[in-house]
Amino acid sequence: QVQLVESGGGLVQAGGSLRLPCTASGLTFIRYNMGWFRQAPGKEREFVARISPSGGSTDYAGSVKGRFTISRDNAKNTVYLQINSLKPEDTGIYYCAAGFYGSTGWSYWGQGTQVTVSS
Repeated sequence: QVQLVESGGGLVQAGGSLRLPCTASGLTFIRYNMGWFRQAPGKEREFVARISPSGGSTDYAGSVKGRFTISRDNAKNTVYLQINSLKPEDTGIYYCAAGFYGSTGWSYWGQGTQVTVSS
């Protein structure tokens, strides 16, 4: 049974930072692209960042480029999202996802962690 478990969310003031870990189990982690998505209140879920299985390739949404950093530790089956210079519009539920390398789409999703940024 595959599980993705996010943590690290919380309430933070604008300008602050958070690091969100997502730990995977039940899959061969090194064979999966890992991604982060978010869903703001009243909006659809949107892509935030993606990292290749080796960690050598990353992609970001334009709205977060330069402020967010995705990384992974394959020895710990964990992907991280470092969020700096938080803005109120970064508020939402942050989800991690796993997609098998070489295939399209995302096969597995976590339950999400809430990030709330106060102005």
